Amino acid sequence: MQGTKRRLIPFILVLAAITGLLMTTAFAEGEAEYVSNFFAQPLSLLPPVLAIALALITKEVYTSLFLGCLVGGFLYANFNPVLAVTSVYDMIASKVGDNMGIVVFLVSLGFIVVLMNRSGGSKAYGDWAKKVIKTRRGALLATMILALVLGVDDYFNNLTTGNVMRPVTDGHKISRAKLAYMIDSTAAPVCIMMPISSWAAAVSGVAESMEGVSGLQLFISAIPWNYYAILTIFTLIILAVFDIDFGPMKVHEDNAKRGDIYTTPERPYADADDESKNSTNGKVIDLIIPVIVLIVSCVSGLLFTGGFFTPDSGTYMNVMDAFANCSAASGLMYGSFIVVIFCFIYFLVLRRSMSFVQVTDCIAEGFKIMVPAILILTFAWAISGVTNDLLGAKFFVEAAMKSSAESLANFLPGVIFLVACGLAFATGTSWGTFGILIPIVVATFGVDAGTILTVGLGACLGGAVMGDHCSPISDTTILASTGAQCYHLNHVKTQIPYAVTVAAVAFVNHILAGLIQNVVINLIIALVSMFAVLMIIRAVTSKNTAPMASK
Repeated sequence: MQGTKRRLIPFILVLAAITGLLMTTAFAEGEAEYVSNFFAQPLSLLPPVLAIALALITKEVYTSLFLGCLVGGFLYANFNPVLAVTSVYDMIASKVGDNMGIVVFLVSLGFIVVLMNRSGGSKAYGDWAKKVIKTRRGALLATMILALVLGVDDYFNNLTTGNVMRPVTDGHKISRAKLAYMIDSTAAPVCIMMPISSWAAAVSGVAESMEGVSGLQLFISAIPWNYYAILTIFTLIILAVFDIDFGPMKVHEDNAKRGDIYTTPERPYADADDESKNSTNGKVIDLIIPVIVLIVSCVSGLLFTGGFFTPDSGTYMNVMDAFANCSAASGLMYGSFIVVIFCFIYFLVLRRSMSFVQVTDCIAEGFKIMVPAILILTFAWAISGVTNDLLGAKFFVEAAMKSSAESLANFLPGVIFLVACGLAFATGTSWGTFGILIPIVVATFGVDAGTILTVGLGACLGGAVMGDHCSPISDTTILASTGAQCYHLNHVKTQIPYAVTVAAVAFVNHILAGLIQNVVINLIIALVSMFAVLMIIRAVTSKNTAPMASK
């Protein structure tokens, strides 16, 4: 025993010396302005690409995202292990702190969802909706319409639409993957075309940072050129009306029609609704009233953080300016607090349908069902910070765009669309993408360029939404999975073929828009070409499934 201890002592001393040396190196590097050797280099995009690839191959989201962060940390630290690990964890702490309002909102919404289930409100609403909405087509269109109404913020849209419509889509045997696709496709694509929304405010704010540019006017003029957003909404209508499914989504939908709304063994939300604990005396108003209060309070919270209710020198701010100055994280957090207080009063005092203990038990259950979303969001925020803040991927993309701008001329809108798609997919952020690319687009075409500038801006915004739409590390994609209570990678895999199909049509139409530059003619061409592609897909899928149906 003594001999073993003696042999361990030199090993421990050497280990301590190496650790001390590494720590000294790390702190010495921290004293000067530190720049990684990989800053703004092609490898700066490796962390998110690696994380996405690992997640799709292994079907293990948390580990894949963390490994992506860790690889980014090592690149940033020039392979110094101590600096790599500390940088990654500092980034995680920083991003969670910056986004704590979203975490609080998620937990509050989880509480509200469990409360509406336990009170019997969700079941009562589902039973009522099944009587009113009698077809799968009606359920899909109703989901889209509700998301259109809630188009002021994508976080709020994804979570609220998913939780309200889930009982309806479950009743009509629509897969959770299809529900996630529907709400994800009517969140960001709607917000990016809504003049009164947090997204319009973000775009306007970036544009107005440049001299001689009216942010809101530029945003509105770019809406009819935003082909990805327009064609995504158009595609949802066609898919619902003509009952078209293809790719992995068709497998999920076929299984849902047979009673399995999940398809894969991974179903983290399958036990979220334990009906044995739910009240059988619930009413439709037990869901409707809390949802209405949620909508009003969250929109009010966004306006409050933007200064709408606080007069400046006796003058109240208009709605658009308030959205331009709002904080989505803080506004949703404040709004959710009001809803939580209201729910306590409503169920304990007004309805008297639940005891105090039953209501408070829903808090822990609500937090529990939101843990998967919070974990994925935490790592997604961190990998975005590592990629852009530590490794400067945004500067690499900016340089690549500027170097090719002059030679591409009128084909540039299509190129801008592809670059925006790739950047948003890799970083998981549409806001960060158009924050990088809008100044480049304006500088490339010029403030007085006229139509071609709005074509380029529409391509930029559409590409940013498309990449964000597909990315497994996008917060809006994660929240769509959460709202639909769908396994996250199922949502990603089933959604990508649909999004890529729309993106391909949008890309061709951005090329045509750069050449023709007529808003009406180009929009008609875009809609007709999208319809034609979907009809071809319908014919192909029907032909492929016909032999199976005849057996």
